[in-house]
Amino acid sequence: MEKNVNIIMDCDPGHDDAIAIILAASKISRLNIEAITTVAGNVEVEKNTLNALKVSDIVGLEGVSVVQGADRPLLKKREIAGEIHGETGLDGPALPEIPSKQVSEGHAVDLIIDKVLKSDQDITLVATGPLTNIALAMMKEPTIVPKVQEIVVMGGGTFGNWTPAAEFNIYVDAEAAKAVFESGAPVTMFGLDVTHQAIATESIIHELSKIDNNVADFVVELLQFFSKTYKDVFGFEGGPIHDACTVAYLMDPSLFDFKQVHVDIETKGEYTYGMTAVDHLSVTGNEPNVKFAHNLHKSKFWDLFTNVLKSYSH
Repeated sequence: MEKNVNIIMDCDPGHDDAIAIILAASKISRLNIEAITTVAGNVEVEKNTLNALKVSDIVGLEGVSVVQGADRPLLKKREIAGEIHGETGLDGPALPEIPSKQVSEGHAVDLIIDKVLKSDQDITLVATGPLTNIALAMMKEPTIVPKVQEIVVMGGGTFGNWTPAAEFNIYVDAEAAKAVFESGAPVTMFGLDVTHQAIATESIIHELSKIDNNVADFVVELLQFFSKTYKDVFGFEGGPIHDACTVAYLMDPSLFDFKQVHVDIETKGEYTYGMTAVDHLSVTGNEPNVKFAHNLHKSKFWDLFTNVLKSYSH
């Protein structure tokens, strides 16, 4: 039997971040959530932290610390995605204004450092927001880099959704992304090329709505709101649950096809800031630094997703 994977979820919940937490917290995930850390991204970090606490309440993550992190990118002004995730960052479902779970003391950067240093190369960082916290942790304590088992990133792609060239998470703090991608730590990347294959269509949401438990009801409400904003803003026929891909991969890597590539992060371009330059044809001659997900086995993915939601009935 395979051993559990120990993870720190560094996130900015966010509808798809919330769903990633729900997948990871399930009985069937084989994932041990060491902590949840929050970062400024989809909305301000304080709202993201509140959302992480509320999602933790819903799935009963009583023993897992939620620790707040960076409230702005390393160098540039803060950017939020209110038109996608709403004013609260988690608009749609009716949630209690005040969660019962409370934020833990300290800073996310220090928690990441502490957890990784005390580990035996068995901590995987799951980053579904901007990479500010992880970059700061590496800068503050470089000795954590060789001790990280893997950094699983939702970000980037060969096209953008925030600018023509840049995906939101990378665009918000491209300097942090550059530091992480160039750190030498193993990076597995789920960019828009693959996350746009994980679209919760109306028919999928209808099937999920048949699952009779509170967590499934919450996920359906998240997907209904997220799908509407994606249709209004991008014309999509459903919401792509980007961040859930990272956790689904850790549960079952065979859901995805990968390619080893070199990826550079653009930080100086007038039109290309935040672009992930994916060297598919090895034209640079640079050694691959990223395990790049490019294809999703959709039916297997949605089977796993459905089974996770059903597991909350027991």
